[in-house]
Amino acid sequence: MNVGIVLRTTEGGPQGTTLTFHAIAELAQTAERAGLDSIWLPDHLLFRASSRGEVFWEAFTMLSALAAVTKRITLGTIVVSTSFRPPALVAKIATTLDAISEGRLILGLGAGWYRPEYEAFGYPFDHLASRFEEALQIIAPLLRDGQVDFQGQYYQVHDCVLRPRGPSRHGPPLMIAGRRPRMLQLAARYADAWNSAWHVEPSMVRASYEEFKQACATVGRDATTVELTLGTLVNLFAAGEQGGQTNAISGPPEVVARRLASFAQESVSHVIVMLDPLTPESIEQFGQIVDSVRQYE
Repeated sequence: MNVGIVLRTTEGGPQGTTLTFHAIAELAQTAERAGLDSIWLPDHLLFRASSRGEVFWEAFTMLSALAAVTKRITLGTIVVSTSFRPPALVAKIATTLDAISEGRLILGLGAGWYRPEYEAFGYPFDHLASRFEEALQIIAPLLRDGQVDFQGQYYQVHDCVLRPRGPSRHGPPLMIAGRRPRMLQLAARYADAWNSAWHVEPSMVRASYEEFKQACATVGRDATTVELTLGTLVNLFAAGEQGGQTNAISGPPEVVARRLASFAQESVSHVIVMLDPLTPESIEQFGQIVDSVRQYE
C-alpha cells in the first residue's frame, strides 16, 4: 500500500502565512527524502468558509514546478475540477506534466462543488455532474488514444489530437473522486482508480467501497480492475498542543501506523493523508510512521 500526503498551497491557511513556491518545494523534497510515495495538490481557487478565508496557488502550475525539483515521488491532483478549464486543455496540461515528471503523474479528477469559487472566477455552476460526464468523454480518449471527436451540450471538440505525448503509454492514470450514485458510475466506467474520502475508520471505507462495487456491477466492470484509494486525516500534534483536526487519526506513532496499515485489509492501494501540522519536521516524523506501516502490512 502506498502512502502520500497533501501539500497545502494556500495564503491565509491555518498557520496564517503564505506558502511560497520555495517553501512548498521544501515540503515536497522532504517528503521524497522521508520515503513517502506521493505528494498531492488540491485544485481550489479560494475558500470563504471563515472571515479570513483561504486562497490557493494554481495547482497545475505548482505541480509542474514540483515535478522539476523532485525525482522519484509520485505527483497527484486531489482533485482537478474539470469545469475550471476546457477538458481538452486539461488533457494537454496533464500530458505535458506527465512529460516533465517522467511519468510520475496521477490525474485526479472531480466535478467541483464549492459554489463561491465558481462565482468569484466566473465559471457556470449548473449541471456539474453532466458537465463532468462530458469532460470525461474528452479527457479519457485524448489521454489514452491521443485523439477524439465529441459533440455535447456543454463541450465540443473536433478532430482534436494530443501530441506530443508524455512517457506514459496510455497517459497518466485517472483517479476519480465522487460519492453520489451517478459519480460512482462514472468512476466505474472511466477511472483507473477511485478515491473515497475522508475516512478515519476501516468500517467507513468498507461501506463506501461496497457502494462503488455495486456501481461497477451496474456498468459491467470488474471492481478489482479499479484501484481503491483513500483520503484520510492524521494529527501529529502532541497531547496538550493547540491545533489539529478534530476528526483525525491521532495518538502515538505506533497507533497511527497500525490504523493506516489496517486500511490495506480493506483493499486500499494508496492512502492520501492530510497531515497536521504540515512542516518539514512533521513530514520526517510521518515518514518514520510510514516505515512502520510497511512492517505491519
